[in-house]
Amino acid sequence: MTLFRLDASILPATSASRSLGDLVEGEWTAAHPASTVVRRDLATAPVPATAWPDAVHGGFTPEGQRTEAQREAISLARTFADELTGADALLFNVPLYNYGVSQHFKTWFDLAYTDPRIDPQGTALRGKPATLVTVLGGNYTEGSPKEGWDHSTAWLRRVLEDVWGLDLRVVHRAFTLVGVNPALDAFAEPAAELKRNAETAAVRSGRELAEARATQKV
Repeated sequence: MTLFRLDASILPATSASRSLGDLVEGEWTAAHPASTVVRRDLATAPVPATAWPDAVHGGFTPEGQRTEAQREAISLARTFADELTGADALLFNVPLYNYGVSQHFKTWFDLAYTDPRIDPQGTALRGKPATLVTVLGGNYTEGSPKEGWDHSTAWLRRVLEDVWGLDLRVVHRAFTLVGVNPALDAFAEPAAELKRNAETAAVRSGRELAEARATQKV
């Protein structure tokens, strides 16, 4: 049994997404104590920004004529696809940055997407159980002053759920900057409740992830 875990936070020591991901992983390992966790940390090992165009251009270039950069990019994409297709379940911990998708995750996704096993025509990931943990420093829900400013969560759901066809669960926590940014001090009480709710959801998601994989193995 294998769990693939990806982290995109650039602040490992204080990351809210990593903390929630730890709860999901904890439930998985409790249910599958002999399992392996394959980790991909995009903060400590970011994907080179040039890798995606190199892989794309390399794909249209005869193998014997590819540059070294193109060969390396295609090899890295193959490694990413191996990690995804070889796992029994997937965990993605991705924070919102500057109202959009983390550049680390987007670069990783774009490169992985070049591997033919996980493009829209492929079936290697269809139905694979997965959890997306997404956290936001502010709160962009309906009725809030910045409603609609979260341009990350919907995109993440679309590519993981609709493009890759994952059996996706989502753990969502807003207001993670309350207690960090003094301008948000007035929201301490709702932020604490949102944190508790997200932690409960993370535990539940971890259990569901383990149970979904166990069901598929029967």
